[in-house]
Amino acid sequence: MSRNVIEKKEIFLNAGPADPAGAPPHKEGVAYRSGRRRVMFGATPSGDPRMALPQPAPAGSQRPATYQDVLDAPMHMVAEIVGGTLYTHPRPAMPHARASSVLGGRIGDPFDFGEGGPGGWWIVFEPELHLGEDILVPDIAGWRRERMPDFPDTAFVTLAPDWVCEVLSPSTRDLDRHGKRPVYAREGVRHLWFIDPLARDLEAFELRDGEWVLIATARNDDPVSIPPFEAISFPLDALWP
Repeated sequence: MSRNVIEKKEIFLNAGPADPAGAPPHKEGVAYRSGRRRVMFGATPSGDPRMALPQPAPAGSQRPATYQDVLDAPMHMVAEIVGGTLYTHPRPAMPHARASSVLGGRIGDPFDFGEGGPGGWWIVFEPELHLGEDILVPDIAGWRRERMPDFPDTAFVTLAPDWVCEVLSPSTRDLDRHGKRPVYAREGVRHLWFIDPLARDLEAFELRDGEWVLIATARNDDPVSIPPFEAISFPLDALWP
């Protein structure tokens, strides 16, 4: 394709827990996810924990999870709290890590450092977001400096980002689609991207009147020039090994 596909027919997605569990992706390729989250996994036939379906971390009581539970999680796990439940999962596989790293560089240079682009953003890998009672760790997030003039020196951020990108993994896809996506909408995150290294595609959503609207998709080697970073362009296949 010569350019990103900007959908003429806007697809409105309920910001709440929309698709029923187990429902197939939207025919347009919609996949709602949010970056890596902590999820305890059951065993799989292959023995690979990354391929297990996410499950809430076991708890000794029905009390809502707290920040202390995040601090007490194993150091080798990523931990998040969504809807009062603690989720943990291991670090991402290499294709996931590469996609996140390359995307951060492609966007960070022009928009964070102002090299070949307009600047005006803070672009951060895996920030810890405290949004109400929820604690999320997206793969990449960005804040416009007009909203966050000074870069915080704290362990976490309470100001919702302007843009979030989640790189989908088999182990986190359901939580990202059905758990974290509504939190981002509730907190007013304006732009949400999902990148799938297995399908080699990208889906970009914009929040309008509290609902997610699919505004663009890209696959394989399509050029990526999508809001809020439409001032630059790069081939999507730069993210794949």
